[in-house]
Amino acid sequence: MKRRSLPVAAALAATAALLLTACGGGDDKSSDNDKIAGADQGAEKPTKSAEPSGAPAEDKPDGVDVSLPADMDLVFDWDKPKDKNEAAAMDDAANFIRAIYRGVDKRTSKDAAVIAYSTGEGLRYAKTQIDSRVDGGWTATGTRRHYQATTRSAPNGNSVEVAFCTDSSKFYGKEIKTEKILKSKPSIADFDYFKIVMVKFSTGKGLWQASQVFVETKAEKCR
Repeated sequence: MKRRSLPVAAALAATAALLLTACGGGDDKSSDNDKIAGADQGAEKPTKSAEPSGAPAEDKPDGVDVSLPADMDLVFDWDKPKDKNEAAAMDDAANFIRAIYRGVDKRTSKDAAVIAYSTGEGLRYAKTQIDSRVDGGWTATGTRRHYQATTRSAPNGNSVEVAFCTDSSKFYGKEIKTEKILKSKPSIADFDYFKIVMVKFSTGKGLWQASQVFVETKAEKCR
C-alpha cells in the first residue's frame, strides 16, 4: 500500500460534522449517464487532526489507519491507470472501501479513516453501511474481491469515476456475540458493480474522497 506525505491532519472536522446530520440510505442503482455524477462537487474542507495510530506505515497511506483484522481480507485485483490523478483516485477508492469495513470492525462510523476518505453522499453511504451492521450485531469475515476496475476523469480534473466489480461469495457476515458465521449458497447476489465518484481534496496533495456511490446489485456483468 502506498504512503503519501500530506496534511490529512487537516482533513476531518467539517466532514465529521456531516456525521451528526447524515441520513441513512440503501445502495443506489447505477446510472448509464455519460456525465460523471457529482463532477462539479468539491470535497469538504476538513480542519481537525486525525488521531495518532500505532499501525505500521503500510496501513497508514495518508497518516490514517486503514488496517483490518486478519480474518477480513479485501483484495483489489486491478491494474493502476497511467494517469496520475486517476491512479490516486483509484487508490483512495480502495481506501474508502477499507475504511467502511474498518468502521464495521471498530463498531463506529466516526472512525478517522471513514472521515478522511469520504464526503457528502459518500460519507452518508459509508455511515449507512457501517451502522446497519453495528445495529444488527454483526461484522464481516472472509475474502471480498474487487476487480475489472475502470476510471474516467471529469473535464475539470477534480473528479474521477472509479468503477469496479465485487465478488462477495467468500465474504460472510459474522455475529458479534456468538461468532457464528452466516454463510449462504453462492448466487448472483454475491456480485455487485460499483461506481464511486472521487473528488480531489482541495488543500491536500493527492488525497481523494468518495463523494457519491452508485451500486448495481446482482450484476451479471461481474460474473
